[in-house]
Amino acid sequence: MLNLARRNLTFSLLKTTSVHRLFPRSSSSSPAASDSSFRVSYLIDSCGFPPDKAISASKYLKFKTPDRADSVIALLKNQGFTETQISQLLRKNPTALTCHPEKNLLPKFEFLASIGLSESDIIKLLNGIPNLLGKNLKNYIEPTYSSLRNLLQCKDRTLRAIRKCALVLDADFQANMIPNMQMLHDVGVPGSKIFHLLNYQPRNFLATTEQFKKVVEEIVEMGFDPLKTAFVLGIHTLMSMSKSTREKKMEIYEKWGWSKAQILVAFRSSPVCLMMSEEKIDKVMEFLVSKMGFETSLIAKNSVLVSLSMEKRIIPRCLVYQYCLDNGLMNDKNYCGIGWWLKGTENAFIERLKRYEPEASNALKFYQEKLDHAN
Repeated sequence: MLNLARRNLTFSLLKTTSVHRLFPRSSSSSPAASDSSFRVSYLIDSCGFPPDKAISASKYLKFKTPDRADSVIALLKNQGFTETQISQLLRKNPTALTCHPEKNLLPKFEFLASIGLSESDIIKLLNGIPNLLGKNLKNYIEPTYSSLRNLLQCKDRTLRAIRKCALVLDADFQANMIPNMQMLHDVGVPGSKIFHLLNYQPRNFLATTEQFKKVVEEIVEMGFDPLKTAFVLGIHTLMSMSKSTREKKMEIYEKWGWSKAQILVAFRSSPVCLMMSEEKIDKVMEFLVSKMGFETSLIAKNSVLVSLSMEKRIIPRCLVYQYCLDNGLMNDKNYCGIGWWLKGTENAFIERLKRYEPEASNALKFYQEKLDHAN
């Protein structure tokens, strides 16, 4: 796995005085020192560990021969792991090298495949929660999966949640997830909205009840309607970033003329407006306000615009919007509203252009040219 230079580094490291101090040579400790030196060498040469990580990890391993560890690595390769992925996995969970490949590891791979996870899904899952390899299949993994499926009431939703957040297979449902779901129910969030958040952003429910309660209370204080999807999206937004990051994004909106009250209204309308990066927010506002000349208050009322793709939606549609104005296809700049013009579906947008006869074909052609350029 390693090149000659690394092998030379390995042998050099093991001969240095500092390593000898870690593994002192004495009549009583010599066998242990020899075993430790072997494990360090094995982790570097066969698993791609950096020397310092190998020394640290070796303290938690007890194998004296490479047989078991070699079998574990062979099994991981047979399950589709690349050498790099194996190295990443073992650095996070080196004790996996001591597991029995046929009795302890293979049944877990078989179970994960049986519930519908693909080979790539399983690799991603185990690199996300490598300690799962050390958990008991019958007493832990299977019951956790069953609890999650019972909550989501559907195999497809369960798989989507696992793919979204591997940690749901290592979650304490009684300590966090179920109390957090109950908390939403208590403030009036319908079950369908709770499932929406659990299905698409399951990580939010893994927060401690104290963290989750604080965010829910803040969303309630902001005036979000618990009957609307925006309520759970607002929770996800606040939980996905630090308060300082949120404040920096709000400062950018204030720079473009939004008041704190407008920012709050915009956030309630479309929480995703605070999910965008600071660069994206600034870029959209610069284009719509400075280049297109739209009032900043108009964008505040249509805050979802900030989340749209610049290249595939905002720029092409704004340019054809201007084209229609310049060619007299619309009475004034407020016709139909830029909010609808940008938010409408592709089919609805095309149908709108077709109304501008006899110049519709030219407008459509102009729009297609801008789309082709963007792609």
